[in-house]
Amino acid sequence: MLDRPVLFFAGKGGVGKTTCAALTALAAARAGERTLLVSTDPAHNLGDLFGPVAGGVAHEVSARLDVLEIDPVAETRRYLDEVKGNMRRLVSSTLLAEAERQVDLAGRAPGAEESALLERMVGVLLDERVRYRRVIFDTAPTGHTLRLLTMPSLMGAWVDGLLRRRAAHHDARAGWLGAPEVPEDPVFELLHRRRLRLEQTRSLLADRAVTGLVFVLVPEALPIAETRRGIDELADHGLAVAGLVVNRVMPTATSDPFYAERKRREREYLARIDAMFADLPRIDLPLLAGDVDSVAALEQLLPAFIEAEAQASAR
Repeated sequence: MLDRPVLFFAGKGGVGKTTCAALTALAAARAGERTLLVSTDPAHNLGDLFGPVAGGVAHEVSARLDVLEIDPVAETRRYLDEVKGNMRRLVSSTLLAEAERQVDLAGRAPGAEESALLERMVGVLLDERVRYRRVIFDTAPTGHTLRLLTMPSLMGAWVDGLLRRRAAHHDARAGWLGAPEVPEDPVFELLHRRRLRLEQTRSLLADRAVTGLVFVLVPEALPIAETRRGIDELADHGLAVAGLVVNRVMPTATSDPFYAERKRREREYLARIDAMFADLPRIDLPLLAGDVDSVAALEQLLPAFIEAEAQASAR
């Protein structure tokens, strides 16, 4: 269930995605696999577990384990600078100032940070991944993550449209010049390279031998419903879920009436999860008395996590 080279941990906010992603990364590193743990959530929590890891670069936090927190604001600035750099090669000097102003305005438009985040995710998957055996993503809450994972397909279709328009312009230009050949079109080449990288990313995300999407939830009504919707939406885009982690399952034995009632309701929700997601392997993690807020706390939970994962894989 958790042995694929690339894993994304998704789910409703506050259900324990960071803990589960960190446990998986720590287990892989302890098993001798060089691992990169990546946060795409603007509300980064990995630094709370592993110490300072900001700056948008990978930090080595233990043997064979690096942590990278992607900063959407910084990535947007870097992405816009890259766009401006391309424009300086392609746009005439008389139009450049206005074109750069439009790019700056676009950087504040809805979706700009998501586009920049997609660019960095593509870079991690296609370029930086060669240095690691495992790459594990701790993601933002479900809606944000669904948009991120489906963007390669959506953006690819958009770039296809631009390529068709640019090719038509190129053909028309050849006709105007009355020559069999015209100079190479740098805009077309740029769009073509972008389309190729988006297609490579989409194929990698859809490859079940390489990529696994793991939903984390707690045994409550709203997380169950959100998980169902998320799995269905991913299926519409050809992306399959590798399994579930049900977090914070209460201990069985309790005599307190309040907790006994909570446990009774939890059993109903667990039965609902059994019925609704019967085709998916599942890890159950216990409710802990304390917070998982450090590497030491992760280490305490790690043996139970490894055992639960082995049981889920054996089913």
